[in-house]
Formats: sequence, C-alpha cells, structure tokens
Amino acid sequence: MFSRRHLLAFAGAAGLACAALAFTPAALAQDKFIVMASTTSTEQSGLFTQLLPTFTQATGITVRVVAVGTGQALDTGRRGDADIVFVHDQVAEEKFVAEGFSTQRRPVMYNDFVLIGPKADPAGTRGKDIAAALQKLATKGSDFISRGDKSGTHAAELRYWKTAGIDIAAAKPAGYKECGCGMGPALNIASSSNAYVLADRGTWLNFKNRGELAVLVEGDQRLFNQYGVMVVNPAKHPHVKKDLAQAFADWIVAPAGQAAIAAYKIGGEQLFFPNAQR
Repeated sequence: MFSRRHLLAFAGAAGLACAALAFTPAALAQDKFIVMASTTSTEQSGLFTQLLPTFTQATGITVRVVAVGTGQALDTGRRGDADIVFVHDQVAEEKFVAEGFSTQRRPVMYNDFVLIGPKADPAGTRGKDIAAALQKLATKGSDFISRGDKSGTHAAELRYWKTAGIDIAAAKPAGYKECGCGMGPALNIASSSNAYVLADRGTWLNFKNRGELAVLVEGDQRLFNQYGVMVVNPAKHPHVKKDLAQAFADWIVAPAGQAAIAAYKIGGEQLFFPNAQR
C-alpha cells in the first residue's frame, strides 16, 4: 500500500513528465502559426488554397485566414487580432502605416475590377469606360448591388461613382442596393436578381453561379486593383508574432511566393499577377 509520501512523489514525477511533454517538438509545432486578416476577394478567388500550403511546406508555418472586407481587415490589425494584413486599398493601407500599425507596406500582386451585369445589358454599359457605364446605370435606375461593407472593392466602387459625377453618400440612384456582404454573396445576389455589380476578376473567375451574368466593362486603367501586405507593428501590440509574420511577408514577395501566385489559374486564365519586384 502506498504511503502519502509515495503518492506525492508519484504525482510530482507525473507533473514533471506532463510539463516535459508540453514542450516536445510536436507541441511547439502547433504554436507555429500566424493569423492573417485578408479580404473575401482573395479567399473566395481560391488563391489561398494553392498559396498557403506551399508556404507552409517551405517554412513549417501555418496561416489562419480571417477573410473580411479590407476595412474590417485593417481594423483587425489595429486591434492586434492579426499578425499580418493582406488587402487591396492602397490609400487605406498607407494610412495604416502612417498611424504606426505597421512599419512597411509591400506591393504583392494585382488584378483588375470588372463590371458584371446581365448578358442582355439593358442599361447599355458594355465597353471600357467605367464612369460612362455607371452614369448609364444611374440614369436608367438599373439594379446595382453594392457590397456596402467598406471593403477594398467597395472603396473602389465609390471612387468610380465619384468619377462618374455621382455622390452616393448624398443620393443613391434608384436601383442601388447595399448588401453589406462579401464578394461571393454580392455576386449571388446579382445573379439571382439579374443585377449589375462591381467585382474583382479573381472572384468572378472562381464564381460558379453566374446565371445570365457576364463581364460588361473591363480594360479601363482605373480598374487596376493592387494588393499589399503589412506586418502588424509589435510596438503597438507586443503579442503579435512578428518574426513568423515577417517570414510570410518576405516569402510572398520573393521569387517562390511570386511564382506561386502566377501559377494559380482557372480554366487556363491567370487570376493574379505578381508585381513585388517592380
């Protein structure tokens, strides 16, 4: 029969063994991850399904993606709830750096925005001029689905309306509807209601529920869509995993990461174009 002294000694040894197990390589590997705040457009385009496993294989670091609009992604970084931010609104990104939430913004890749709408194009928007197309939508009161979520796509859309001489904040055209949703859901709403919508090309190419929708406006230089990456500044949030996040930022702009971006295609069509080395 064990005495109290023997039981205490056994419990102490077991405790030390458990503590030792907690620091095994397998246990440590589980902590080798970062949280990345990114956009619904990058996530719903399918890019991360190719990109992130390649990065993990090269570095042993896993990436947990929080996919929201660019504005929300930047706010996630501001709160210190992400280690790195990967978004597409250069003005907002530069403000993020100016506020001290990151020390550097690095360009990564680009694609473009396109105006999607019914193949019959009742508003007559088809062409290369996004401002002229939006003027026609406003004049005819055509149904238009806005993400309305402070995303990079939403910010771009508002700039295009302004270029068309239309102040959405002052008076929304008839047919203008805000869904407050991601790119995929916005496209689904447009498909079900045969409405117009601004989308990034990557999500559109990966979108399956197209119905009667088609690309109507493309090729306008103003539709250029740049993506950037920023590591959250540990001076603002000491708990962020700066070194692991920096490893991703360095990899995504290096030849291996850029090649992985260029290799992602759907139906033979490239979705994103790396330009970190420009």
